[in-house]
Amino acid sequence: MAKIAIVKPPSRSYQRCISSHPLKNTVDFVRAQGQHRAYCTALEELGLNLIQLPPDDTKPDSCFVEDTAIIHGGKAFITRMALDSRRGEEASIREELEKHFNVSRCQSPATIEGGDAIHLQHQLIIGETQRTTAGGIRQAGECFQVPVKAIKDTTIVHLKSHVTYLGRGIVICTGQYMDHPELKQFEKIVVNKGEVYAANTLAIGDVVLMTKGYPISEQLVRDAGFDVITLDMSEFEKCEGALTCLSILF
Repeated sequence: MAKIAIVKPPSRSYQRCISSHPLKNTVDFVRAQGQHRAYCTALEELGLNLIQLPPDDTKPDSCFVEDTAIIHGGKAFITRMALDSRRGEEASIREELEKHFNVSRCQSPATIEGGDAIHLQHQLIIGETQRTTAGGIRQAGECFQVPVKAIKDTTIVHLKSHVTYLGRGIVICTGQYMDHPELKQFEKIVVNKGEVYAANTLAIGDVVLMTKGYPISEQLVRDAGFDVITLDMSEFEKCEGALTCLSILF
């Protein structure tokens, strides 16, 4: 189980986040700050020590720290993000991770983002998506020296918006991935069409953080034997972020 979480609060430029969400123009910065504080409190109450980095007003999406690095098996891999406007977010993360790990870095022209990496004990599943290329996946495999399965779907931004691992051999996913061959080893909890956003969960031990407002999915996870904590994520959903996006765990 992870012991440390790196987090970074939303900055004053957060309302300029990259998003096609229909409610993006209603992003409430003060409310986002409060939701982020509640998120951090939940992590601390679950026993994680937080490394809280200062906000970066030059990077509207910089609170979504997950995308900047992948950590597995005692190694850290700094990503190369797909969009020019997000490059540079990784600098402060790399500086912090170098205190804890030997750090490698994704090399151009490949791209990869942490929102595409699903962590299992001895392997990774990484999405080849709009943000992560086959070359990025290959470089991650070379860094970590573990088996890596790729799920290719270039219609999506990040895989973990659609599939997350709960533990005990169980994933929660949207319907389009319920029969995916690379996920056949898992028991699946499938969210219904009205609760797609609930597929992004953050499991810490036997506790699963879920987004508030998706009661059917919440009950399915409880019925699978997990404790659930729900958090209001409305201002992060508007910027196409979710629970996993806001931290790097190790």
